[in-house]
Amino acid sequence: MTEEEKIFSGVLFSPGNPQLKAIKLKTHNLCTEYNQTFEDETEKRKEIVSQIFAEFGEGSFVQGPIAIHYGQHTHIGKHFFGNFNLTIQDDAPVTIGDDCNFGPNVTIVTPVHPMLPEERYMIRTKEGENKHMCYAKPVSIGKDCWFGANVVVCPGVTIGDGCVIGAGSVVVKDIPARTFAAGNPCKVIREITEKDSMQYKPEILADNTLIDPKEIETLR
Repeated sequence: MTEEEKIFSGVLFSPGNPQLKAIKLKTHNLCTEYNQTFEDETEKRKEIVSQIFAEFGEGSFVQGPIAIHYGQHTHIGKHFFGNFNLTIQDDAPVTIGDDCNFGPNVTIVTPVHPMLPEERYMIRTKEGENKHMCYAKPVSIGKDCWFGANVVVCPGVTIGDGCVIGAGSVVVKDIPARTFAAGNPCKVIREITEKDSMQYKPEILADNTLIDPKEIETLR
């Protein structure tokens, strides 16, 4: 197997492998280029993100600055919004569904390092070479999710559709769909229900009008 194939298989790989370093260098340089653009340079930004990510859906936008590791391992759906300082360390695949909104400083990580310091320093390959090694676990985030500021999603986590993750959360375990979860470690606080509708907050809704959910689906 190639080192990239080892990543996808969930076994130890060498992050210092020349082919992997070349992918990361290209993406890091593209991120630097993106971070040097102005927000209204929309066509230039669109061209850069098309080179960074494996998929970047229609109507999606990242505020910048961004820090993406591989890029080609990340698939982002339609109408995604990523606020300042989005970081995705996508050694393993990262999937983000449609209509997600991330607050500032959201970080998604997939690599895992050995716990023992000696093993973190070096492991011997079957060819007899001593190398720094790690492994990685994919992250999957459903559609219609909202992450508050400073959320960290750890390796191997799956977050279901329609979730709200509170600011400052460190997500280490799967979060079921349509729940509000928060904390470090992040835990489900409760389900999201009809009682969370803005109709029950008229002082905030003010003179605005809610749209029928069936109509919302036709507007997406």
